[in-house]
Amino acid sequence: MARDTQAQCRKCRRAMEKLFLKGDRCNGPKCGMIKRAYIPGVHGKKMSRGNRSEYGIQLAAKQKIKRIYGVLEKQFRKHFSDVKGKKGVTGDLLLIRLETRLDNVVYRLGFGASRAQSRQLVNHGLIAVNGRKVSIPSYEVKVGQTISIKAGKEQKNYFKNIDQALKNKQDFPSWMIFDSAKIEGKIVSLPTREEIGTNVDAQVVVEYYSR
Repeated sequence: MARDTQAQCRKCRRAMEKLFLKGDRCNGPKCGMIKRAYIPGVHGKKMSRGNRSEYGIQLAAKQKIKRIYGVLEKQFRKHFSDVKGKKGVTGDLLLIRLETRLDNVVYRLGFGASRAQSRQLVNHGLIAVNGRKVSIPSYEVKVGQTISIKAGKEQKNYFKNIDQALKNKQDFPSWMIFDSAKIEGKIVSLPTREEIGTNVDAQVVVEYYSR
């Protein structure tokens, strides 16, 4: 299975903005965008965005979305193919598809401090959907489904350490509800473009693949 081994902080520096790929570290003084707020590379300090071409703008938008959700090109293109032709705005449908990936839902629920950590929890079989283990990060969570810690895994030290934080967490997206007693979340609706809040024009990605 292909893996993205590029340093996370380099991705933020390439986008020249915080993408919050490393959880709490992104809010502290060790954040790469604080220590080295310039484009990575030998000539990074001298480089500027300048006037990008239309293609450059489209490519940058695609790369930014891929980095935020932690998907590689092949899988990203597959998600695009899945929503292309469906009724609605293709760019918004693409973001909704990415937002309803199981690893992202686990992140939104607070089980993982970052999407990368949440993906690891899914890969290790620690997450259940409607009570059944699902170990595929790209699994598309449907409305009405419940996401929880797999039965028998609640006693792992990791979940013991975040138990109180989960019970006190309040900033859940409006398209899901969280039961603090059962430590499980439920998808009550599909997210809207406004609820996703990603600061990127996904429709530009549609134009990129339509070239």
